[in-house]
Amino acid sequence: MVILSRIYTRTGDAGTTALGSGRRVPKDHPRIEACGDVDELNAVLGLARALGVGGAAGRLLRDIQNDLFDLGADLTIPEERGARAGGAKARREGGAGARGGSSALRITGAQASRLEKEIDRANAGLGILRSFVLPGGTRAAAWLHLARTVCRRAERRVVALARREPLNPQTIVYLNRLSDLLFVMARRANRGGRGDILWVPGGSRRTRR
Repeated sequence: MVILSRIYTRTGDAGTTALGSGRRVPKDHPRIEACGDVDELNAVLGLARALGVGGAAGRLLRDIQNDLFDLGADLTIPEERGARAGGAKARREGGAGARGGSSALRITGAQASRLEKEIDRANAGLGILRSFVLPGGTRAAAWLHLARTVCRRAERRVVALARREPLNPQTIVYLNRLSDLLFVMARRANRGGRGDILWVPGGSRRTRR
């Protein structure tokens, strides 16, 4: 249970913050940078819901926002070295070992698999792309494209963190799937892809009258 009775604590005034494990690290530590990008992504999804993404798509984003809090909780509690192999199969399957053999909340393969199903559902009926899509179109699509780019940044931060510290690999898988889902959701929000703005290579160099 989370209980927030005080908003300021003064414990971070020296430029450090506490991880879920209790260890204090600088606020610009790669783990904190990754958590910050995941938090920013969550905020952009909240804006997307507030500014045009409703119905089933809005409810899906609400579930994803909850997943992102799970992912942030996962990142704030570092895995112990050597724990990755023991819990990897359970995390992929979403079983009891998804908590990595401890009380830590860990992202599971089942959560990423759910995103794959949503990608297939959202992509069904969309026209085949023959060029890259420029971010924009409807307001909802523009926000979803922005969320996609923030998701990719969060993924890069988590990949960088994984090179230096033990990490649940499912965090990377989830963010990778989520960026793909946000792309197809943006196309859906652009009148089922009919309103997509396509990239024209070198198009701005054409002579205009």
